[in-house]
Amino acid sequence: MESRVESILAHVREHAENRPGTYRMLGPSGEVLYVGKSVRVRTRLLSYFRADEGDKAAEIISHAHRIEWEYTASEFAALLQEFRLIKSQRPLYNVEHKRDRGYCFIHLTREPVPRLRVVGRANGESGDYYGPFHGRSAVSEVVRAVSDLLELRDCAADTPMRLADQFQLFPLKQEPLCMRGQLSRCLAPCAGGCTHAEYHERVTQARAFLEGTSDTPLLLLRERMALAARRLQFEYAAELRDRAERLEQMRGWIVELGRMLKRLSFVYTVPGHGGEDRTYVVRRGSVRDELPTPSTKEEHAHVEARARAIFERPEPETLGLRAHEAQEVMLIARWFRLHPEELERTLPSSQLLTPPDASTPTP
Repeated sequence: MESRVESILAHVREHAENRPGTYRMLGPSGEVLYVGKSVRVRTRLLSYFRADEGDKAAEIISHAHRIEWEYTASEFAALLQEFRLIKSQRPLYNVEHKRDRGYCFIHLTREPVPRLRVVGRANGESGDYYGPFHGRSAVSEVVRAVSDLLELRDCAADTPMRLADQFQLFPLKQEPLCMRGQLSRCLAPCAGGCTHAEYHERVTQARAFLEGTSDTPLLLLRERMALAARRLQFEYAAELRDRAERLEQMRGWIVELGRMLKRLSFVYTVPGHGGEDRTYVVRRGSVRDELPTPSTKEEHAHVEARARAIFERPEPETLGLRAHEAQEVMLIARWFRLHPEELERTLPSSQLLTPPDASTPTP
């Protein structure tokens, strides 16, 4: 093993340069063990060979049989390329979004009878993802409250459903399969308690709340709180008040997320190594196009036309994100949070789409 590691080290010393880029650690059969990025590839790779025994870096290099690297125009380009390589190659030693383990998402499943659930990451299952949010415990309480208020099911995915308008050759009266259904806290789609349309009306209300366009669950909770107070059920009213406060907090998070997505729509120009400048068209936190930065009038017109086409394309302004979208939004948002000075290199979509002053003569 020592001769193999020494051979890899010699190869890095001889060929690697201190430029932005990504690298891949490969196993004996060419399998990708690890993908990384650095603004100085040579320095980063050499650091693996100085890692102490027991460190993750030392373990990776002990299993590596080859290292490959590819230079990029900038650190931002390396960030995007690393993200795409990890998504496509699923390396053994990469733990996706390890730094984001404090985040979670609300997942509205795409099933015949959908459910709301809290997940640690947007993992590719079909449906819409809302977030990211901080504090899994608090978000779980909010999801439980919304499910109760709108009477949505929270049972396992494989629970058999028997909707009221579902054809049955020998219809039988069936009791709800869970305590929530028996206590009328669920529409009981498992026992013919509602039709398909009735259930999906509640799903629509849940989606509207998570997208920040409706307060229905909050209004229902306040009505229950007022009723409990009138009945002198003060402990129950206090419990409902605490739930309402958590829903209000969630509402604030949703509003802030909407603002963030609107802010992350711009044209971003990044100076590159050796003059290899790149221009990125970002819409709602997702890179939609990447082009060489224009230097002539014709090239400027081409880039502007491409950007206008992206920003003018009809697109639902919802907060529901697919898995890859949610991960990329977090990546882009983190980049500008860590490098706020880079916002000076952006041109907001609102400026790009502002029509020229009709009174200004065209040259």
